[in-house]
Amino acid sequence: MKLTGSSHKGGASRRRVLQGMGAAGVAAAAGTFGLTSRAHAQQVTLRWWSPQSAPAQLAAYRAQIAAFEAANPDIKVMFEPTSDEGYATQLAAAFASGEVPHIVTHLPSFAVQTYYAEGLIEPFNDVIEAIGPDKYYEGANEVYKAADGNFVGTGIGNTAADMLWVRRDLMEQAGVDKIPVTWDELRSACQKMQGGGVFGAPLPYGLNSMTSLIFIGFIHRAGGSVFSPDLEVALDSQATYDALEFYASMRELSPPGATGYSWGESLTAFVSGATATGIYAGRVLANVTAQNPAIAGQVTNATYPRMSEDILAWTFNDFPSVFIPAQADNKDAAKRFAAFLFEPPGYIEQLHAAPGHVLPVLRTISEDPAYQDNEIIEQFTEEVDLMAAAAAAGHNLGYETPQHQSNAKAGEIIASNAIAEMVQRVVLNDEDPKAVVGATAQRLEEIMNS
Repeated sequence: MKLTGSSHKGGASRRRVLQGMGAAGVAAAAGTFGLTSRAHAQQVTLRWWSPQSAPAQLAAYRAQIAAFEAANPDIKVMFEPTSDEGYATQLAAAFASGEVPHIVTHLPSFAVQTYYAEGLIEPFNDVIEAIGPDKYYEGANEVYKAADGNFVGTGIGNTAADMLWVRRDLMEQAGVDKIPVTWDELRSACQKMQGGGVFGAPLPYGLNSMTSLIFIGFIHRAGGSVFSPDLEVALDSQATYDALEFYASMRELSPPGATGYSWGESLTAFVSGATATGIYAGRVLANVTAQNPAIAGQVTNATYPRMSEDILAWTFNDFPSVFIPAQADNKDAAKRFAAFLFEPPGYIEQLHAAPGHVLPVLRTISEDPAYQDNEIIEQFTEEVDLMAAAAAAGHNLGYETPQHQSNAKAGEIIASNAIAEMVQRVVLNDEDPKAVVGATAQRLEEIMNS
């Protein structure tokens, strides 16, 4: 994926371009959904939920909302932030009460598949048509294809959520001559770099979704999987035991607080300089540049190490989504707004709010000089290119490998914290791995059969 190119400096600001192009984009979408952009007698208010709400992202969302509302004086959009760990509970309450948002973004694809399988999600085919299927990267929407042939949503972006982040300066000081590729190399490098208040790695051991999602990657990087391609539970395998053994060996190389780490704590540990390596997506680049610029020039990334070089790399891409709840009213207006989120000026501004973190799903955006015109993307071209390639080939529990069937129960499994609890019982409580893995496999079978 080519992410650098000719500069796009000078001329109208992105905000002015956004305002100028918004009406045309909305008018096109309005035609698709049989709507007009003229004011109706009754005001429509759309509620937009997302767990991605850092200040720069909020500013980008406000710009997109303002442009959309200017072209649609009959529609107002209210942005309401959720949380990475709390969205499942919040949505469950919304679905139960019928007071659902009109559009939800940035949830993982497997959660959307689960909701659709339960009849809670509106098919998204016509929104994808309005955006333009030919604009997407090939196969970008396959993860959203349900068993009935409908698309349940689309991606607002891609993420390479479990990249290895390292600091060249600490590697040099410790005599580590290459970025680790295998687990043994990673553990050795972390041991050499740990000291003086710096820990080796910020791996999560908390009872939360990050621990579950990250550990699934370790099972794959040991050559295993949680399910077989036909969705039989495959957790009780040597790969799982190998992954647990390695994960336990890294506990002493992670900060004491890692027993409660989720995404924010793990990110902050590396960005602040408290750990020598990191495991996270591209938000590292913006955060380290803004919060710890003294080390920014020393930061780089790689795909996360695996047990041996014979095992293929496996990158966790949660495929951050856009979808519309089936219970929502004013669906035509919601679909119009969903399509508008991909209009180039606003979409680019949204991506630039966390450059390298949420990567474009549209080939036409990656090739757009306005997207390439970003200081962080230009400074970290190799890192962003690597993340883009890793994310494009990425997977998650709902889509473990290209050979796997789509797992509509993946969201429920992650929400149960069954895998995180397995990690805690073996690593923190020193329980018998065989008994714990067997009990966890049985729990997964119960969820699959529920």
